[in-house]
Amino acid sequence: MNKSKSAEIHSPYREKRLRNRKGHVELLLVQPVEHLGDQGDVVRVKPGYAYNYLIPQGLATIATEHHKRMIEKHKARLAEIQRRRLAGLRNLAAQLAKQSVTIEANANEEGHLYGSVGAHDIAIALKELGFSITEEQVRLKGPLKELGLYTVQIHLGQEIEADLKVWVVPSVREEKSEKPEKLPKPAAEKPEKTQKTEKAPKAETSKSSPATGQETKSPKKTSSK
Repeated sequence: MNKSKSAEIHSPYREKRLRNRKGHVELLLVQPVEHLGDQGDVVRVKPGYAYNYLIPQGLATIATEHHKRMIEKHKARLAEIQRRRLAGLRNLAAQLAKQSVTIEANANEEGHLYGSVGAHDIAIALKELGFSITEEQVRLKGPLKELGLYTVQIHLGQEIEADLKVWVVPSVREEKSEKPEKLPKPAAEKPEKTQKTEKAPKAETSKSSPATGQETKSPKKTSSK
């Protein structure tokens, strides 16, 4: 009788465990397990794999009806988050398709660049326009080595890509260097100012000489100035 009572006390767990050993066990993965599933997945595994490895290692737990309902709600929330994320990426792709970036580079008369334009330069140009695009998201088949218009793919994630127009134009440094050569006007104004200052002492000598009537004092005044 004692044995039967003890068996009845432990029977729910033992019967469930023995029954599951004949088939498979439904587990809820607490952590992602390689070749089995991701976190939150409900999987069916052999009892030995469940009770000897997954559950003792804290990788999974028994998938009860309560757990399953919670998983469904969690998956619904994840699906909504994913839907909003995809909508945001598609919107960003549409905005990038309407944009174009201009990158200046030094080139020779034939349009060949002395250097090259790479993904890093394009990412910086996009950040200046307010787009947070990393260098890894810019997909180039090779560096741009000539002046012109290019179409570059921007990988946004979830298999969503955008086509971006990139203009590579000659640098304007040469135009800036020409500006000092266009300064003849200030140089011409300086001698005009010196000419006015030279007329001033002549006017003073002409006024002082008739007032004093002494030719010897007027040169002293001009010499003191």
